[in-house]
Amino acid sequence: MWETRINTSRVFELRCRNTTYFGIGSIKKITDILGVLKSKGINNCLLVTGKGSYKTSGAWGEVKPALEKAGFHYSLYDRVGPNPTVDMIDEAAKIGRESGARAVIGIGGGSPIDTAKSVAVLLEYADKNARELYEGKFAPEKAAPIIAINLTHGTGTEVDRFAVATIPEKNYKPAIAYDCIYPMYAIDDAALMTKLDKKQTIAVTVDALNHITEAATTLVASPYSILTAKETVRLIVRYLPAAVIDPENLTARYYLLYASALAGISFDNGLLHFTHALEHPLSAVKPEIAHGLGLGAILPAVIKTIYPAVAEVLADVYSPMVPDLKGIPAEAEYAAKKVEEWLFDVGCTQKLSDFGFTKDDIPTLVKLAKTTPSLDGLLSLAPVEATEKAIAKIYEESL
Repeated sequence: MWETRINTSRVFELRCRNTTYFGIGSIKKITDILGVLKSKGINNCLLVTGKGSYKTSGAWGEVKPALEKAGFHYSLYDRVGPNPTVDMIDEAAKIGRESGARAVIGIGGGSPIDTAKSVAVLLEYADKNARELYEGKFAPEKAAPIIAINLTHGTGTEVDRFAVATIPEKNYKPAIAYDCIYPMYAIDDAALMTKLDKKQTIAVTVDALNHITEAATTLVASPYSILTAKETVRLIVRYLPAAVIDPENLTARYYLLYASALAGISFDNGLLHFTHALEHPLSAVKPEIAHGLGLGAILPAVIKTIYPAVAEVLADVYSPMVPDLKGIPAEAEYAAKKVEEWLFDVGCTQKLSDFGFTKDDIPTLVKLAKTTPSLDGLLSLAPVEATEKAIAKIYEESL
């Protein structure tokens, strides 16, 4: 395969809406990025990250000296947890405002980078808070410059305009999408991801797989979102097993990271529908659920539901995984079964009952899917009508 001939240490610029420095060693580009900020008169930033991965990954060992050498003032918020809440965003924004931060650097996976994006908005709208942002009470048109240093190969948030946070008292987990929260620069360095354990490796990669399943089949899907979707599946099928067996396999990490970025670009263009709209209530109610594993639990039922309407597209996109699909509606159940078998083979084996959900929870989950701000917009893009009955059936078949 031609992939083995690529020099994975050659850093190239992946240009989409922002500039992403992609390649092993690209973390060193932080020096150039800080130089650009300084040329704009910015020398004070807030770093937003989780509790430890920014250090164990090796990212902090490059970023901290670069900040100090460039003469930056910086403050640190390192309390972002999985499935971040609006309260975390407000805490971080308070630190940023009090320290006079004029840019935000997010270091981590989707949770820290989404939090960083949200904080960047609130630095420009000092009279607003995160609940107002995520309940759609204002639509921001500006944000402080955002730098995304990505530590997982799953969310694609470093290349897109989306962010997610939970409003805990309502069990809401809405998404926002604004042009002003595209990162100014992003860093995708696969060498920072070798410390992801097996469960994390599987979970983040299944997130990317769901992104493209939806982006290729929404009512606004395009040839571009479908093209990037198929390549994402090919790369995941080829390289996820290798990364699970050997976490230090830099070639596998590199191509899973590239697949994740492609998936982010795919859904930035094609948007999302069922699996994300139905997973958000799961991890809002039970924040301990890894987002990707929640998606994996419901993906087969979603494929079975939508396949008759988009059979030709899904047969093509999933051909690297299920090569004998013909693209006819009658094979919906077979396609779903084969995808589930693949998920189980790579270690994504949990269903909703394993997370503690029962049939009695389905009405609550359906209500949250229909009432959480922004999720109705996703459901409206599904290739089949997202009725309460259809949603309930997906949940039930995923138990």
